[in-house]
Amino acid sequence: MQIDGLESVQRFESKVILNGELCQGQRSRAGAWQRYNDATRSQALQTSGPKFVALLLANILVTFAIATALLFLTAGSFRFWQGWLYLAVVFICSLSMGAYFYRYDRALFERRLQKREKSRRQKLLRRIFTPIFVMAMALAGLDYRFGWSRNYLGGVPLWLVLLSELLLLGGYVMAFWALRANSFASSTIQVESGQTIISSGPYAIVRHPFYTGMIMFALFSAPALGSYFAWPVFVLYSLFFVLRILDEEKLLRQELAGYADYCLRTPFRLVPHVW
Repeated sequence: MQIDGLESVQRFESKVILNGELCQGQRSRAGAWQRYNDATRSQALQTSGPKFVALLLANILVTFAIATALLFLTAGSFRFWQGWLYLAVVFICSLSMGAYFYRYDRALFERRLQKREKSRRQKLLRRIFTPIFVMAMALAGLDYRFGWSRNYLGGVPLWLVLLSELLLLGGYVMAFWALRANSFASSTIQVESGQTIISSGPYAIVRHPFYTGMIMFALFSAPALGSYFAWPVFVLYSLFFVLRILDEEKLLRQELAGYADYCLRTPFRLVPHVW
């Protein structure tokens, strides 16, 4: 990959030389390199073709395999039907959303693949909260194995498991609605050149509808997995999105023109009339 990238750079520099841009010195060269990055960024996924799709699918399958192993090794049984139902909903929703945006919004799809945070605080939060989510999943499996919710709290009833699955699905729908409305919804906190304020669709209701969906996913994961004991850990995990919003809004107010006015028009961050 490094060789291919070097060859691409060399081909680009050759074209730039022919156009006379490099003759203007180091500053022009830096500007030309930036234009090269901007021009090729949106084409990167398309030029990758089937190999990229296969790699992405492999990553999804590996993630699904790890989650499956985590749940069922801790549960100690493949009869953990709540785990199978939960994983099916998560896998189908994730795959469907990925396929949709790969097909209809490549720019958003690329932004969602970016994982390198610029803020040291956000890097730290990711390092802290990812293990918390893993802990929550493992605790749900252990709850099934040792029967804590069944023995001490009467167990999670079937209707609550199914309702939680529906609400978890609703969280995915909310997240999808937000991403479809806002092509600038990167997975990292940043403001891009040409970025505009989105105030329609779910953004007319709350300022961070994607995080609303993700918090719904976190809060209803525990009962969907048939566990009361895992719920406090999933609640703790949902705080990641709250802390992320505080950092994100600070940056948006500073760097995105008109965001302060948008905050006045749409006063609630996550839940109408609550926060």
